[in-house]
This record gives sequence, structure tokens and C-alpha cells, in this order.
Amino acid sequence: MSASDRPPLLVERDGPIAILTMNMPERRNALSVPMRAAFAEALEELEADRTVRAAVVTGAAGVFSSGGDLTGMEVDGLDAARERMRRTHRMVRLMVHSRLPLIAAVEGWCVGAGLSILCACDHAVAAGDALFRAPFARVGLIPDLGLLHTLPRRVGFGRAREMLLFGETLDARRAHEIGLVDRLCAPGEALVEAKRRALALAELAPLSLALTKAALAEGLDQALAQERELQAALFMTADHAEGKRAFLEKRAPVFRGN
Repeated sequence: MSASDRPPLLVERDGPIAILTMNMPERRNALSVPMRAAFAEALEELEADRTVRAAVVTGAAGVFSSGGDLTGMEVDGLDAARERMRRTHRMVRLMVHSRLPLIAAVEGWCVGAGLSILCACDHAVAAGDALFRAPFARVGLIPDLGLLHTLPRRVGFGRAREMLLFGETLDARRAHEIGLVDRLCAPGEALVEAKRRALALAELAPLSLALTKAALAEGLDQALAQERELQAALFMTADHAEGKRAFLEKRAPVFRGN
């Protein structure tokens, strides 16, 4: 099957759990616009299926996600940028507000928007050789997909500030140490361990889990409203254009603050 024919997201069932696999291995599972739309549609379908009690989110071919798809970030004006963020936030809201507990199973790189996906989940399992990074400032953008809200709640404001401002790489040991991930496992075993954890959640009272998630989600919508306006404005800047060019040309960007 060619890349153009491959579905951007795979959805499988294993008893009471669902497995959602980001499926663009040729782009290291970058979160393209079609993948985000497929994510939202899948979550809506799973939300309505009461036989599903938990879900696992993972990436194909040994990589969780390399982040946003820069080749698909062309927007024609501020209104288009705001609309892009509105559509993306549909996916984030469905993840965080879902009645289903979501568990991230991380192998390989978890970068940028991929880190946002991890933090929108309720529990995270990572292989011992996984790597994490939030390099949004390298492409002239702010952290998005709710990361400004979800990351501090995972690791605290001080560590979140360091991760988001410097964009440095964290190894799995450090990620576990600061609470970015909850469980470590052997390389290649993240999905197995995540499914085991999901099955444990599937045995618990679903309404109790859903209302616990609802309480913990407080404040997300306000954060997304602010993110929409700020990120849409940054899409229009020369620094963002330079960051994209530099990334695609594999060189260091030269930012001028405009």
C-alpha cells in the first residue's frame, strides 16, 4: 500500500479496549491535518460505543510522533489560521473530555505536538530508550494542542517552563523522574504494557473514571481559547516562516522577532 492510500490512523479493538495507532511512518507519524481529523472521528465513535472501556494511543514503526507536519502548515490569512486551530482543538477536547481513560504507549521520538498528544492522555507508558522534546520556539510557534495547560499539570510549572522555553531533549529516565511518563518498560514493549494498564482500567467503574476525568479537565477550554488566538497570530509572522524554511532546509534558523 502506498503512503497516499494508507489511512493516517488505525483503530483496532482488543476486547474492551481500543488501540489508536498514528500511521504515517514515512513522516515519523507527524500530526497532519488528515490525521487530526481521523483522530477526532475515531474518538467520537469510541465515545458512543459503551463496549469500549479504555483506549491506547501509539505510533507505527517504532516512533510515537515527530510532532506537527510542517509541510501542511500553510495558511492563507488570520481567519484560516484560527480555523485551523479550531479544528485541531476538536481533537484535543475529545481526548481530554472523553469518558474513556487514554493511555499513551511511547516508542522512539515523542516531539512537539506528539508530546501534546501524550499529555492529553491520562497515563503514559514509555520504552526505556524513548526521547522527548518540545521545540516549538525553533519554528516560531507556541506550544499547542493544549500543552500549555496539560504539561504543567504533569511535571509542575518550573519543569514545564524549562522544557518549553529551551526545547531540550529528555531521555526516558529523566521523563519518568519528573513525571512526564508514568511507567517505563523495555524497548519494544510499550504497547504491551499500555494494553495491560488499559485492561486494568477497563475493570473499574466507568462512570467514576469519567467524572474523575471531567474534574481534572477543568480549565482546558479557557487555555485552548487563548492558544487559538496566540498561535493563529504566530502563523502570520516572518519568524515562523523562517523556522519552517530552516527546518526543511536542515539549517539553523535566524530569527528577527517579527
